[in-house]
Amino acid sequence: MKCKPMRYRKLSEEEIRQLQARMCMSTDWSSIEVADGFSTEHIRQVRFYGGVRLGRFDKEFELAGGIRKHSGIFNATLHNVTVGDNCCIENVNNYIANYEIGNDTFIENVDIILCDGESTFGNGVDVAVMSESGGREVRIFDYLSSQVAYMMAFYRHNTALVEALQEYIDAYVRTVSSSVGRIGEHVVIADAGYLKNVRVGDWCKIEGASRLKNGSINSNAAAPVHVGVGVIGDDFIISSGAEVEDGVTFSRVFIGQACKLGHTYSATDSLIFSNSQGENGEACSIFAGPFTVTHHKSTLLIAGMFSFMNAGSGSNQSNHMYKLGPIHQGIMERGAKTASDSYILWPAKVGAFSLVMGRHVSHQDTSDLPFSYLIEDQSTSFIIPGANLKSVGTIRDAKKWPLRDQRKDPLRLDMVNYNLLSPYTIQKMLNGMEILRNLERVSGENSEMYTYQSGKIKRSSLRNGLRLYGLAVDKFLGNSLISRIQQVLKVNGLVFSDEGDETQDLLTFISKAVRVLSADQLIAGLRPETEDGLGRWLDLSGLIAPKPVIHAFNKEIVRREFASIQDINARLREIHARYYDYEWTWAYRTMGDYYGLDLDNLKVADLIDLVKRWKDSVITLDKLVYEDARKEFSLSAMTSFGIDGDEDVRNRDFMQVRGSGFEADPFVTTVRNHIEQKTALGNRILAFLNALC
Repeated sequence: MKCKPMRYRKLSEEEIRQLQARMCMSTDWSSIEVADGFSTEHIRQVRFYGGVRLGRFDKEFELAGGIRKHSGIFNATLHNVTVGDNCCIENVNNYIANYEIGNDTFIENVDIILCDGESTFGNGVDVAVMSESGGREVRIFDYLSSQVAYMMAFYRHNTALVEALQEYIDAYVRTVSSSVGRIGEHVVIADAGYLKNVRVGDWCKIEGASRLKNGSINSNAAAPVHVGVGVIGDDFIISSGAEVEDGVTFSRVFIGQACKLGHTYSATDSLIFSNSQGENGEACSIFAGPFTVTHHKSTLLIAGMFSFMNAGSGSNQSNHMYKLGPIHQGIMERGAKTASDSYILWPAKVGAFSLVMGRHVSHQDTSDLPFSYLIEDQSTSFIIPGANLKSVGTIRDAKKWPLRDQRKDPLRLDMVNYNLLSPYTIQKMLNGMEILRNLERVSGENSEMYTYQSGKIKRSSLRNGLRLYGLAVDKFLGNSLISRIQQVLKVNGLVFSDEGDETQDLLTFISKAVRVLSADQLIAGLRPETEDGLGRWLDLSGLIAPKPVIHAFNKEIVRREFASIQDINARLREIHARYYDYEWTWAYRTMGDYYGLDLDNLKVADLIDLVKRWKDSVITLDKLVYEDARKEFSLSAMTSFGIDGDEDVRNRDFMQVRGSGFEADPFVTTVRNHIEQKTALGNRILAFLNALC
């Protein structure tokens, strides 16, 4: 928000005498202008250089502890500075130069704040993401989304696209270039050191920062930013709602909306997108998509792409083989995790929602085996396909991510799809099932061990992986089908709730539904209106979308069909909003291929079979998760409880800490309720479909 236009006048001779009496000086009193209502009463020991404009000083600030300070300027040096109404500027050790300061801003005990020459305030800085040696540079700017960054970093083969994006960004950068810095309204800058060429948004708090140079802090009233003690940053963008504090150091870094960095975390040449958290550890040349979390001192993330990721203590990767330099990179697809002390030798690619344990040096690619465990045993990498589909941790993560989205800014930069099962992950499972069947066919069903690339898969793991992937496919396709059936009913004025109905209400609903909607009408309503959604799907760091749609979008960018980079982000939001339309188009075609259905002659009996499959898969997977959760209440889980007592004390101590027991655990209760709700929903859908036959 810019300061409101104000009318200024020259100082009167009496005002000049009053200022001089209060130990103020100026090289040219005629270069000072003041707003209507200005008073000299609250200006003391101030040196004025160049052109200075001053607002009114009418209000008081109430500080922590109940102390009140009147607005005004005390013990400061100002050079070419505009000060808005009701600011308090006190104890500036050196000077403030070439800045506009918004209304109601509090600046106290700072060393120096200056804008030196023409600056873009961190916009236009190239970040050497993924490769320290360069080649995937992303040009950061105020409105960088994880999707635009993804295209710039990973579509280098499409030189026309990258050049077009850089042109759009450069055009924006030119609009923010200025020789005058900006500190917004209701800002607090206290006990800070060196601030040079830093633009500060409204309602920002900078408390105790050591050095900030060439950056933008895009705070606003809806989503203030906090920069805390000991922070050192160069060449950066900090987005709205972020918290950066406690000795964090960063250079050539983009920090996304609602990110939290603290406890001496350090980052270089990295992109850290919305809701990510970094503490204690280190990042170098990483592409940290939304919800990337690392909390431990000994954890290094380097030259990798991550999202929805949790890094265990001691996790690290190697991108340097001491030959041609640190040129190697790795990808951990969405939801992948690392256990404590895990290690991956890049290049490698870990499938979505997989867990990595141990040390892996054989350049694994498990991208077509999502939801797997990648475990090291005696220097050998073992793959357990699909194991994470029955993990309580995976389901818990999927539920917590939407709840942990702390973005308050009305303009959300990153498009984030939270779906655990989507065409993106299901198509990988279908690929994985084909891979596993081929391994079994080539090596024989009786083989105890199968080799996939440089990893090993046990026979029991292969068979179980096929089963789990099959259940997940049935669940996803059934989910999509039921959602579409409910949509068709709604279009015809029939609201079929997910909640349980009394039998009589259900019979009444079905009786009405079969009068309004025939079987042929239902089948016709299921057919997609568009082919958008067919083909391979992509995960653009949070945005899940069909590749043909993204490909067409890229062509629009290359043809310069957008007026600005903000319009490109707006188009991405449109694609994100159409996810479920695209999903149904893909799911409908996939149902035909996977189940061998003749989609041109689809029958209600086919739908009944699909819903039954869905119901069985949902209940089976929920029960597997339920049993996995039970392990958290086993005897081994009680080890270390009841430190000075017998078994009874141990049990009671465990219950006091962990709750009243397995059955009463909130997550376990949620799983049970989910089983009941989906069972009831399946029964209601089946009753309706049977009535159409």
